[in-house]
Amino acid sequence: MPSIEVLTTFFGWCSVINIGVLVFTTAVLMLMKDAISSVHAKLFGVNQEDLPLIYFGYLGYYKVAILVFNLVPYLALKLMA
Repeated sequence: MPSIEVLTTFFGWCSVINIGVLVFTTAVLMLMKDAISSVHAKLFGVNQEDLPLIYFGYLGYYKVAILVFNLVPYLALKLMA
């Protein structure tokens, strides 16, 4: 069974990595919106006008998942230690 310190470190790094992925994905979607939208529209057969709403939902769900599965356990373990 891992110790509280090991779990705290694990969830801390998970949070850092996932927040980095979220920031990178957001930046790429903002800076290269037209190129990515055209590729995704062709690849998945989705109307290009609907993609901003889909991207917004994806980023929102990913942010909530980071909070629930990474950041909250990290903070709870940090408070216990």
